[in-house]
Amino acid sequence: MRYIIKQISNRAGINKEIHPHQLRHSYATHLLNNGAPIEVIQSLIGHEKSEITRIYAQFSGRLRKEFYQKYF
Repeated sequence: MRYIIKQISNRAGINKEIHPHQLRHSYATHLLNNGAPIEVIQSLIGHEKSEITRIYAQFSGRLRKEFYQKYF
């Protein structure tokens, strides 16, 4: 899998190493930032506990700032 990702990133002109784990993390983060419930993300990623999914699914800086301004 790493070899395939490396080939694709080279063709895309990305000059840094990308690992499958990073793609999984990005996938979860993008889903969360676009409104997917944590339970759906948990199911798609295959975690048994939502606490583990929350580690992957971190809000982007923009959304974090918006939530901070809204609630504080």
